Amino acid sequence: MKIEQIYTGCLAQGAYYIESNGEVAIIDPLREVSPYIKRAKLDDAKIKYIFETHFHADFVSGHVTLSKLTKAPIIFGPTANPSFDAIVAKDGQVFKLGDITITALHTPGHTMESTTYLLKDNLGKDNAIFSGDTLFLGDVGRPDLAQKADHMTQEQLAGLLFDSLRSKIMPLADDVIVYPAHGAGSACGKNLSKKTVGSIGDQKKTNYALRANMSKAEFIKEVTDGLLPPPQYFPLNVKMNKEGYDDIDDVIQRGSKPLTPKEFEIAANTTDAVILDVRNEKEFIKGHIPRSIFIGIEGGFAPWVGSLIADVKQPILLITPKGREEETIIRLSRVGFDNTLGYLNGSFEAWKKAGLDYDTILSIHSDELKIKIEKEHVPVFDVRKEGEFKSEHIIGALHTPLDYLNNHLHEFPENETFNLHCAGGYRSAIDASILKSRGIHNFVDVTDGFASIKKSGIPVTSYVCPTTL
Repeated sequence: MKIEQIYTGCLAQGAYYIESNGEVAIIDPLREVSPYIKRAKLDDAKIKYIFETHFHADFVSGHVTLSKLTKAPIIFGPTANPSFDAIVAKDGQVFKLGDITITALHTPGHTMESTTYLLKDNLGKDNAIFSGDTLFLGDVGRPDLAQKADHMTQEQLAGLLFDSLRSKIMPLADDVIVYPAHGAGSACGKNLSKKTVGSIGDQKKTNYALRANMSKAEFIKEVTDGLLPPPQYFPLNVKMNKEGYDDIDDVIQRGSKPLTPKEFEIAANTTDAVILDVRNEKEFIKGHIPRSIFIGIEGGFAPWVGSLIADVKQPILLITPKGREEETIIRLSRVGFDNTLGYLNGSFEAWKKAGLDYDTILSIHSDELKIKIEKEHVPVFDVRKEGEFKSEHIIGALHTPLDYLNNHLHEFPENETFNLHCAGGYRSAIDASILKSRGIHNFVDVTDGFASIKKSGIPVTSYVCPTTL
């Protein structure tokens, strides 16, 4: 028996490859499915099942394409109603895979169809669970994503999750391995651990939601407390996972259209496409196409695209590092953005060589910000997340989190230069690009972020541990 976690850091997502005696199961595959097919060929094995723990909201799964290419059936848990052919398993239904078995445990709460898959070894011993978004390490799945579809409140869903955890998961032996669908960085929970593999016993000791003496009312309150609104693209991804989508090869072919600077300019002026620049933030600051949006491919790329562009049908024109055009198109498709119109051939250097207009961003380092603060009052805007800001921030700084920038546009001064910063420079560059695209230019980007700000001696608030907030 082989179990491999295939973890994608950008999405903080874990897919799983399970092989036994020449038969393979894939759990929660990413959209580009060729790695799973190649992996099975290495084992001289056949993909027999494709298990989905639920209809994912934060990424588009590869289940439909993988099933088409391998003829393996797609398996969902009870109550699922996909638009394509699939096995809707019964609670407790057993699937044989080589010398092992995988049992569907219906664990509603995160969503109604959420299902945990229990793997038993060749001796029939409980070995591991693939818990999807039902149980994370250190947390549980947020119970607010399915309420509109199922006409339930988040409190009602949280109550179902409480029952699922205590009836299906907590009775399992302490040595049963936990393989969750996400780790730290996912928006599907609040405080996920950076670890991506654990055990039932460890979770009983460390996960607040699995406290033995916890009442249902306490669970509901703690699980729902502090939930931020989910990203706007979540329901669109659910729709694609439920109804189907174009094959990834077709998406790549459509989007891989090289455009000369002139062709790119014409496309930008004659369509409603977003110009998306995915180069490094330092390169973007030095020069970029006017009105382009920066979301660097080296950062938390796909989730930020989903949160800030939101509409998965939005046409996109790409500026990428040379040679990373196809990679960018694939990573966009992971969160449902399939409408890439083409990319700037030769990247931004070609645009400059063509003599076309470009823009820059005025930037400083934290030591320069310190001098400005000491000489005069200068407005400072912190674009980090709420928890980061509450934990520690520049005294007098205003909080305009990037996630909800549109709600804060009116707060920026019109006739005074202000300063932007984040933790390390990535998010403030995104923020700066959006402000410029909206016609706001009277700002300076602090490129080295809050860690350097602290070291510079700029006065900051007393530190508060995020876990106490």
